[in-house]
Amino acid sequence: MKAASLPLRHRVGQLIIMGLEGPETPPATLRLLTSMHPAGVILFARNIQSPHQCAQLLRICQTAVKAPLFRCVDLEGGTVDRLRNIIAPAPSVAEIVRTGSDKLFERHGRIIGEEVRALGFNVDFAPVFDLDLPESRSVLTSRTVSDDPRQVIRYARKFLKGLNSAGVLGCGKHFPGLGGANLDTHKELPAIQRNWEQMWSEDLVPYRELRKVVPFVMVAHASYPLAMKEDKGRPSSLSRRWIVDVLKKKIGYLGLVISDDLEMGGVLAAASMEEAAIETIRAGADMFLVCQKEEFVWRSYEAVLQEAERDRKFGDLVTRAADRVLRLKSSNKALKQTMAREPSAEDVEKLSTRVRDFGEEVRREAATSRL
Repeated sequence: MKAASLPLRHRVGQLIIMGLEGPETPPATLRLLTSMHPAGVILFARNIQSPHQCAQLLRICQTAVKAPLFRCVDLEGGTVDRLRNIIAPAPSVAEIVRTGSDKLFERHGRIIGEEVRALGFNVDFAPVFDLDLPESRSVLTSRTVSDDPRQVIRYARKFLKGLNSAGVLGCGKHFPGLGGANLDTHKELPAIQRNWEQMWSEDLVPYRELRKVVPFVMVAHASYPLAMKEDKGRPSSLSRRWIVDVLKKKIGYLGLVISDDLEMGGVLAAASMEEAAIETIRAGADMFLVCQKEEFVWRSYEAVLQEAERDRKFGDLVTRAADRVLRLKSSNKALKQTMAREPSAEDVEKLSTRVRDFGEEVRREAATSRL
């Protein structure tokens, strides 16, 4: 399917991954889905009550939209685990890394992949590529691998292989790196005081090395006044220099670029919701997330649609981005697969046991590796 064959309103929809407000799809939500045909949906703990309900909700969303949906979730293990209360808590990245085992790194991806796939997801926004630096430890906690980019690559490569073997697409985040951020981008816009040489030789190394194996890269809402002086405090998610000049041209990344949630304080410190939606596409992102309120999904969608109708050059950007989205959807086997049947109680129990047993194995291995 080519983007040019779609009406403009559906091309714009292919640039948005939207959140839902609750665990159901009331008439207003279904109207939103069928009107805009979003690229995907993302579920959070507020949307998930049980394995059966989660799978059913994703199925309803997919039925409302013609093109395959990116059915997304954030599941890294540890503090970021939307399924911990309905399956079992998955180990954190920090716990896995303490084992030093490539085999367990890959199994982490495989088990998380099987867990999310069983409930109907096909995209997991993981792993984290951010470095484990002192500035960000109080914010990122157990989500990071190491201050050594080579160790980040070692873990992430295996994790992505495991995810892929379960039929789930992964995502490197948060470009160009939140290791130097002492503020939470959900609430504020951090100014990361790392120069270009540090960024290129450290923070950006995972993106450089894994550019061919990661289907999505998520761009952060942070500014880099030393590394990108020309941006004058502009968030990287709205920066053409970071997205096009560095990520796409200098690094050579050819996958899909997605801007982090436009409802986060980090980007709203620099632009309104509507401006951010337009400017992240103008800066070179292929898609953006709007995760919380459906009113904001609609507002950002309308803003991009009106700008595409008004400005032909911007309309061309929209069409090219939608083409890249549709190209991945048509070429990737995981996205072509129909949704699996809803898991039975027995399936869920087996899955829960596997996740718990894996957690125990990780703790044993980590304890042994410290001796």
